[in-house]
Amino acid sequence: MPVFKIQHITKYQYDEPVKESINEIRIFPYQCAEQEVLQHNLIITGNPVVHTFSDYWNNITGTFNLLLPHKQLVIESKLIVRTTAASEVELKNNFGFAELEKETGSQLRLLELSRPDQIENEDAIAEIIAKLYEPAKSISSVVKESSQYIFENFQYTKGITTVETTVDEILQHREGVCQDFAHVLLQILRTMKIPSRYVSGYICPNKNGMRGEGATHAWVEAWIPGHGWIGIDPTNNVWVTNKHITLAVGRNFNDCSPIKGTFKGSADQHLSVYVSVGYEDGKIFEELNAVPSRSSKKKASSGEVQPQQQ
Repeated sequence: MPVFKIQHITKYQYDEPVKESINEIRIFPYQCAEQEVLQHNLIITGNPVVHTFSDYWNNITGTFNLLLPHKQLVIESKLIVRTTAASEVELKNNFGFAELEKETGSQLRLLELSRPDQIENEDAIAEIIAKLYEPAKSISSVVKESSQYIFENFQYTKGITTVETTVDEILQHREGVCQDFAHVLLQILRTMKIPSRYVSGYICPNKNGMRGEGATHAWVEAWIPGHGWIGIDPTNNVWVTNKHITLAVGRNFNDCSPIKGTFKGSADQHLSVYVSVGYEDGKIFEELNAVPSRSSKKKASSGEVQPQQQ
């Protein structure tokens, strides 16, 4: 059972003082059997009181206010976590769509997560599904083949999408990062009535070539009959194992955004995100990402820029 030490620093800097910053954070490890929190510390500018609650998706969510004028807001998370999931996923049954319908028919939450979003280019999704769907296939094979399709037909490229990029835009350009691929996979699976949810967290592959290390990562969990929620990472085309650490789950990125909030002031802001992962063999992977910001000087009150998941 591997142990990881993760430091996650989100830093907002303003060119003019701002005040009454009200924030919501989801950077607490998700409570599940696959991971055990050994230590978790939060350090926030001004040492505000952080009120926590469990949201609709059972994510631990924190809220805090920074009322006094400030030109910088730093949110630092120091986490030591042990993952208890297996190093490989074994799906021992071949349950298909008939079994899936039986399991989801009476569960409102699963039905909610099997409803696709409304998009303009539904034909593109239909074309993809035509290559993947067969009534006799098992749900696990359909999920894996859907992930593989994205992995083989979409290019991993940083910097060309944002948190506001739509599924239609991703389908058009066939490029993006983990957040984009997760949203496309959700649209594919839900169109086939397979319940699926967005997952935010970290990937800790120890420099083995997997994409997404050194930033918050995103993947998908699909409901597999006879197994429940099973994670699949389309960015790397792998089932989720003990190298993934979950922070939050939800319908999409908006439900899982690590940090979002508002402030009062007419300032331009700069956002940077630093993530380091320490491994048991002494190796450390670290990366600093600058997030492009939108000018906020035209507004008296502005939303914080949100970091995209890589």
